[in-house]
Amino acid sequence: MLNAKDQVHKLAAVTSVLLMAAAEAFAQENSLHPKRRILVSIPDRKLAVEENGRVIRIFSTAVGAKKTPSPSGSYQIVQRLTDPTWYTKGKVVPPGSTNPLGTRWLGLSLKGYGIHGTNNPSSIGRNASHGCIRMRNSDVEQLFDMVAVGDEVELYGERSPELDKIFSAGLMAAADSADGERG
Repeated sequence: MLNAKDQVHKLAAVTSVLLMAAAEAFAQENSLHPKRRILVSIPDRKLAVEENGRVIRIFSTAVGAKKTPSPSGSYQIVQRLTDPTWYTKGKVVPPGSTNPLGTRWLGLSLKGYGIHGTNNPSSIGRNASHGCIRMRNSDVEQLFDMVAVGDEVELYGERSPELDKIFSAGLMAAADSADGERG
């Protein structure tokens, strides 16, 4: 039988091995995923996914309403949920057709804010949310598969030269035709 001191050392060794294995698994998972950046133009109600400085996809969104505007700033994805449950003011809405978060939730490092689907697709292209970035369920499912925890999300309240370039007519036409193909 091990004495207390030996048990502590053995426990510390096992804990170290487990922590190293978890860190290695996390590193491998993230190395399989290319680093991506999400840029949201609040005035354009558009979201672009960028990889290695190149826009790979543009989506239409809904953004915050006048009374509940979307925040500007740089954040990170800190949570990814499939079929999220919505909790609000003592009310719980389980996954399903009445859930305003739709089929996916990408939680941001700003507590309470995220990028999510919707049960109200007619709100896309409008200032209609409570501050979150809202997407069609089919679009947010595509985005969900493209991004990972740790990816950067930049929300812009005003146009900039970078946003002008990203959301220029040529890119917008490509994005709109891709939207039309999905129906």
